[in-house]
Amino acid sequence: MSKNSSLSEQDIALFRQEMGATKKISQDTVQFKRTVDTLKKTTQQHSKQLDAEFYFSDDYIPDIDTHHTINWVKPGEDRFLAKQLRRGDFYPDLVLDMHGMNKEVAKLELAALISACKKRDVKCACIVTGIGERILKHKVPHYLVQHPDILAMHQAPLEYGGRGAILILLDIKEEKLI
Repeated sequence: MSKNSSLSEQDIALFRQEMGATKKISQDTVQFKRTVDTLKKTTQQHSKQLDAEFYFSDDYIPDIDTHHTINWVKPGEDRFLAKQLRRGDFYPDLVLDMHGMNKEVAKLELAALISACKKRDVKCACIVTGIGERILKHKVPHYLVQHPDILAMHQAPLEYGGRGAILILLDIKEEKLI
């Protein structure tokens, strides 16, 4: 007990009587080790961060108008893809809700979304930026234009979020079976 205890001698004696024949133990023999899962998660998170830093730059400003309807198709691709996205011909299999994210977290989540789409062979995804202060609404299209696997993007139809969402079409390579 410390010398500046606010307990009376009577309380201390009562406590010791109730505790009986106990002895203080020291925890000096158990050493906790990091599991492989924790290391794997850390490595995956670092990989996502590197992908986001590699593809998404804040300095690059593409020639797209983010103040009106977002509409972009990768150069060399069919312009009809944007119209198909607008009409709802493609159904988004994955949805990323970015409400409450800052730009740095948004970059990581975009890299993770694109990676997940490629792993699951998802051709279309929806990114809900919301309208709010319009920071992500303007920045996300600038990030997406920089990624080589994005074929087209368009403002989402109303059923997927309207002005506060973007549908993206990814270039998923289909393997031919022989």
